[in-house]
Amino acid sequence: MDGKMLARLGAVVFVAVAITAAVVELIRKEEPPEASPVRVGQPQRDPLREGQRRCQQLGQQAGSDAECLRVWAETRDRFLGRPTAPTSPSYEGR
Repeated sequence: MDGKMLARLGAVVFVAVAITAAVVELIRKEEPPEASPVRVGQPQRDPLREGQRRCQQLGQQAGSDAECLRVWAETRDRFLGRPTAPTSPSYEGR
């Protein structure tokens, strides 16, 4: 076998493998993704989130507000995965 013949044989094998791979891909059945149930309703009330919004609205005054300091500590603990210490009832709107 000379070089040209070997190159042609290699090209034919390459094309055959490519066609086989394409046919296998087209024939393969894909499982449709499972539909997750849609939850309709009101989101749960999160007192911590409400406290965060209140502190956000206070701006610089939040730095000296005891309730905001408590909210920030609880937010930090929740973010870091630390158990939160029981505290007094959260902000209910003064």
